[in-house]
Amino acid sequence: MPFARFTIAATDITPEVQAALASGVTALLEKDLLKEPEVTVVHVNLVPADRWFVAASRIEQVTGAHLEVSITAGTNTAQEKAAFIEDAYELLAEQLGALPAAAYVALYELDGESYGYNGVTQLARRRMDPAEKD
Repeated sequence: MPFARFTIAATDITPEVQAALASGVTALLEKDLLKEPEVTVVHVNLVPADRWFVAASRIEQVTGAHLEVSITAGTNTAQEKAAFIEDAYELLAEQLGALPAAAYVALYELDGESYGYNGVTQLARRRMDPAEKD
């Protein structure tokens, strides 16, 4: 049940590029981190470029980008996470073009007791009968 949030320093990103980012990160979460696409949520947040700074200077001629993904702690190996971070960065560059030196992909691992959806924690979901999870 990942939640992915793109923050992009550009307000003119087309709906097609936004959709490509959403579908791309959903596919990478499934491929690299073995997450279910059916419960993956993606939010694309476009912000004005004049609000994006690297080394205390506004960026110019590149698109600032930051991808944050919340996942349940302990569900992935270091190798899986590294593969996702590399592939997600490539997705950003492929869809947005040149990126500043500081463009990040962050995985936030949340404890299963403190992370859930549809009113049920991930810890409780692990203990459920598979038929009850939907």
